[in-house]
Parts: sequence; C-alpha cells; structure tokens
Amino acid sequence: MADATRERILEAAGDVFADKGYYGAAVDDIVRASDTSKGSFYFHFPNKRGIFVALLDHLTTRLLQRVEEAVAAEPDPVARLEAALSAALSAFAQRRRLARLLLVEAAGLGHAMDERLLAVHERFTALIQRQLEEAAAAGVADVADAALMACAWFGALNEVVIRWLYTGQPKRLEEAAPALRAMLLRSIGYREPRM
Repeated sequence: MADATRERILEAAGDVFADKGYYGAAVDDIVRASDTSKGSFYFHFPNKRGIFVALLDHLTTRLLQRVEEAVAAEPDPVARLEAALSAALSAFAQRRRLARLLLVEAAGLGHAMDERLLAVHERFTALIQRQLEEAAAAGVADVADAALMACAWFGALNEVVIRWLYTGQPKRLEEAAPALRAMLLRSIGYREPRM
C-alpha cells in the first residue's frame, strides 16, 4: 500500500512539475493531484526538492530500462546503437513535458542538482560506451576512445532534444533520427554496406 501511494504521488508530481515547472509547483498541488494527504507526502518525501530528485531518478530509470530493452532485442552492435538512439528519441517525443522537466528545468537548480544530473548523464553515456565498445570489438566501428565518443553522442542527442523543446523543430522529434543516426555512425567510421 505504501509503495502504491508513493508511486501515485510521484506520478502526480511529474504532471505538476511538467505543467507548472519546478518553481511554480507547490507541495499542495502535488497532494491535490495525487488525491493524497500532506502527511502521506511528507511520509515519503522530505520536501519539494526531495520529490523532484526522486522523480528525476524514477524517470531516468524508466528511460534507461526502455533503451536497454530496445538494445537487448537487437542482434548486432550497430543495430543496438540504432535501437538505443530510436528508443531515446521516441521516449522523449512521447513525453515532451517530462523531457523538458529532465533536460531544462532540472538544470540550474543548484550544485546538488547539477551533481545529480551529471550522474544521470554518466548512466546514459555508460550505456552508449558499452555499445560503442561492442561495435569496435566486432570490427564494425573505429572507436579510439569509447568514453569520449559516448559523451559526444550523448551531447548530440541532448542538443537535438533541447532544440526541439525550445523551437518545436523538427515538428516531430523522430524526424531528426535519420540525419542524427547517419552523423553519429559516420563519427565511428561506419559506412552503410553497398548493395
């Protein structure tokens, strides 16, 4: 029961933060949206910042699981890299407001939050790095420094999503996938086999 209440509060917090932003949201808004009490809220979370951090962790874990499931379903290293890219773009496209929360709102909330965001970035770059190392080991990619290349890949994806959040371009985020895919694969020396 307690876990279900915590989950309900967390889901409501995601909606409230996405609608009102971090500074515009109040604990009372989250309590109302979750149809719980302040006592329940404070039983599970110490304050607004605490639930925001928990939400960040929750959303990151869900996104990583989605990407890892997509990667696991693919047989070869390049297909796994492509699946990771597609899954991430698709997840952000489906939850635009939450993408804004993760990539825009969370930035600039202070040193502790910056450290938390760096940890999130490191989780994603570690996943990309593993895939790049596998592609290099299979001989289909030229990757001298997989850690650095993973940072560059994550940075490119991050910039494309942030640009979409601010400008609405491309109209559908998934439209960026082909050009982004081609650019990233070229960066590791991969060329499409000619038929």
